[in-house]
Amino acid sequence: MATLTHDNKITALVVVDPYNDFISEGGKIWGRIKGVAEANNCVPNMLRILQAARQADLRVFYAMHRRYRPGDYETWKCIAPIQKAAWEHKSFEYGTWGGEIRDEFKPEAGEIVAAENRCSSGFANTNLDLMLKKHGIHKLIVIGLIAHTCIEATVRYAAELGYEVTVVSDATADYSDREMQAALHVNLPNYASAIVSTTDIVSAISSL
Repeated sequence: MATLTHDNKITALVVVDPYNDFISEGGKIWGRIKGVAEANNCVPNMLRILQAARQADLRVFYAMHRRYRPGDYETWKCIAPIQKAAWEHKSFEYGTWGGEIRDEFKPEAGEIVAAENRCSSGFANTNLDLMLKKHGIHKLIVIGLIAHTCIEATVRYAAELGYEVTVVSDATADYSDREMQAALHVNLPNYASAIVSTTDIVSAISSL
């Protein structure tokens, strides 16, 4: 899949769920993705891309999952398995360390944190699309967690809305190689216009 060209006036970096629970030692979900994440250097790669985007004056947006709060699901009549898991594990619990963005990834002035989503897509029932369009963004570079759920759901929705999307293959992770490969080699190529490495995307961003 070819590498796309980028223009910092119409391209943005979308960082998905850089919560401590996902990407920090001691996080509730880190133990499940640690093997894959460390094998591909996911977290350092995410940070390299974020730093490169900031240096190139790319706009940065954060697509964040709903932080668990007591009462979130107890009265729901219908609940998806992924939401049930969030309820049981109290993932990204509001007011706790696990529900905070890891320090190195905390938004800087002018960076936009979209409204939290309640399932997987950074676009569904949030203001991410509105905020991107208000800033004239047409192309997205997507990094973060997890490949077969939030990354895939966000990229699919972005394609439906008309965005051109680049996914960075070694700046995401998953519970297993099987799920990671299914996302990157079976599902995402149908929606992402390019799937590239951190080295390639940092080079492209740095040339802007």
